[in-house]
Amino acid sequence: MEHELMKEYLDELVLRYNRRDFIVADPIRIPHAFESRTDIEIAGFLIATISWGNRAAILKSGAKMMDLMGNSPYDFVMNSSSKQQQKLDDFVHRTFNGLDFRQFILSLRRLYQTNDSLENFFITDDERLQTCISTFRAAFFAEATALRSFKHVSDPLKNSAAKRINMYLRWMVRKDAAAVDFGIWDRVKMQQLSCPLDVHSGGIARELGLLKRKQNDAQALLELDTQLRLFDASDPVKYDYALFGLGVNKKALAGI
Repeated sequence: MEHELMKEYLDELVLRYNRRDFIVADPIRIPHAFESRTDIEIAGFLIATISWGNRAAILKSGAKMMDLMGNSPYDFVMNSSSKQQQKLDDFVHRTFNGLDFRQFILSLRRLYQTNDSLENFFITDDERLQTCISTFRAAFFAEATALRSFKHVSDPLKNSAAKRINMYLRWMVRKDAAAVDFGIWDRVKMQQLSCPLDVHSGGIARELGLLKRKQNDAQALLELDTQLRLFDASDPVKYDYALFGLGVNKKALAGI
């Protein structure tokens, strides 16, 4: 498909899927329950971390996460005692367990003790945020004792597409009239964001001819980012909605 026709098609899909009713069945629903910046940041980060697999299961686990923290994520991170944190021990979502949950709480506490926002770790003049993700990961786990937890934050500099944290960054940075994404970080630019690349969005991108590389890794992400920036350099990751929408409704491909 020619460039202009492809852009028109993708833009139409963005309008179709980037809507408030998208929130209801998506993991982003969990942080949308909060109003304060820090609660949204923490809830969003935790939910993005467990966002793989069935969306209904993610939402169920996400709601349990918030309940275990008394539906006050920032207060729990900063003020919970070791005894209070023990109630996290039985939490399980796929390979993310109670030990990981407790490690994440402690790591978040340490970062918030010296930072008013996680945004501080992603402020850069780089065209993309992948190096910042690696730096954030190193800071997050700098004093971690639960080594098994490292696998839950991917490192783009080790050739990972880092789908979940790129999705989290989309949530925090993107801002538009639809208000699905929060847009509460204003020192990181939308044009620096990368598409959350996984088996579903990658598959659709290949069907559309936007991606040739077969593996869903950092190199494939760069290839996809480059293509999406040709359609909208100021907000390339809005096309995540198009790829996602086609992924959940493949019949739409018949209309190409």
